[in-house]
Amino acid sequence: MKRYTIILLFICFSTNCYTQINEVGVFLGVSNYVGDIGSTSYLKPKDVGAGLMYKWNLNPRIAFRGTYTYIRIKANDANSDNLVRQNRGLNFSNTINEFALGIEFNFFEYDLSSTDKTYTPYILAGIAAYDYRTVKSSGTPGNFLFTRNTSVALPFGVGFKSKIYGKLAFAIETRVRYTFNDKLDYSTPEFPQLDYGGTGNDWYMFTGASLIYTFGRPACYSSRR
Repeated sequence: MKRYTIILLFICFSTNCYTQINEVGVFLGVSNYVGDIGSTSYLKPKDVGAGLMYKWNLNPRIAFRGTYTYIRIKANDANSDNLVRQNRGLNFSNTINEFALGIEFNFFEYDLSSTDKTYTPYILAGIAAYDYRTVKSSGTPGNFLFTRNTSVALPFGVGFKSKIYGKLAFAIETRVRYTFNDKLDYSTPEFPQLDYGGTGNDWYMFTGASLIYTFGRPACYSSRR
């Protein structure tokens, strides 16, 4: 009898814990960059971006997430507070395609199937792979040939999410990425015209709002209420 009871408990536990809640969403927002050109303000968004999101909720506190984000960045020395940059007068624009994996930690328990756990602030961190436009070679003086390159970034950020109605929720989020290269603004010592003298790696940021749809049976933590 004891053996049958253990088997039954194992089956119930496995069924509940493997029917996790999934979330898919779309987001729209604005982006900015910090590097060798333009403003040095980390949160001064001005360029439109968008993306897709998937989340798998491990429990009411932790979710694993994957995102694709299309981001436009540009900068102009005329918008800098630095007089040296203002006098230099450089500007650029670039586009980024980013795929990121990460983990999301909720400050409060979050479960849309409940009546009192439907909102929470959260923090996130992860790793991202992204591609961007970069200089390949120099043609005629002042003209360059471009290609796309791939690199890695470390995203982290904060957000707030809440239920709207039924299985729909929304989130507001700011993500900051530290990159491992200094070429988002085409800066490179390979060509004298593009050697801006910067030594730090570039950053890019995205702030936006998401519309999220939840599906799948309630997770194992739901059955304990």
